[in-house]
Amino acid sequence: MWKKNLEASSRILLVEDEESLAKGLEYNLTEEGYDVTWAADGKLALDKINNEKFDLIILDIMLPYINGFEVAQHVREKDPRIPILMLTARAQVEDRIHGLEAGADDYITKPFHLKELLLRVRGMLRRKSWYFTHTQNIGIVRFGKNQVDFSNLSCIAEDLSFTLTIQEATLLRYLIENKGRIVSRKEILENVWNMNPEIETRTIDNFVVRLRRYFEKDPHNPVFIISVRGAGYMFRDE
Repeated sequence: MWKKNLEASSRILLVEDEESLAKGLEYNLTEEGYDVTWAADGKLALDKINNEKFDLIILDIMLPYINGFEVAQHVREKDPRIPILMLTARAQVEDRIHGLEAGADDYITKPFHLKELLLRVRGMLRRKSWYFTHTQNIGIVRFGKNQVDFSNLSCIAEDLSFTLTIQEATLLRYLIENKGRIVSRKEILENVWNMNPEIETRTIDNFVVRLRRYFEKDPHNPVFIISVRGAGYMFRDE
């Protein structure tokens, strides 16, 4: 096990109906120093979320009473700042996209390597801590008819007001800071997700789709977040 870290005191809600898996994860997360609460179904998870404060949620999709997609949507309506890691046996692309659209920050499928899950949890908690420590002086960024306040995640696009998740804001900020330069998926994985770039993932592409839906007048013909075939993405302020 790794040494206890700065995020070790964080509270994690583990939502998983498979008891043997939940108990194993609860043990290993607790060994890392996290304060873990286990909910075995969606209804109990919502009760915990509505009455307690958590720093991160590990969320299965196939749950009794209320599924993980609905739980994630409820969390996002309540607080977009809570990182959500979806943990599920449903590996189809459609399910992964649905999970990310519901508000998940990342997605890991069963079976999985424990070390990878623990690394992702640590990375998500560090990004959350880092974000609110290092973005207070960024202020408001405008492009086109869009306005993003990175200090509180609030946005205005045309006449629509909404709030980004931390992961959405971190990716958008990285693209804006590298305006006019092509950034590869490998670079984004390393610098935004803090993940091994050799890991196959469509998460980045799905997040870009989300950002385009928010900020592009025509998401299928973007003018701000451009795809460069075979190379990656580039932000342009038209």
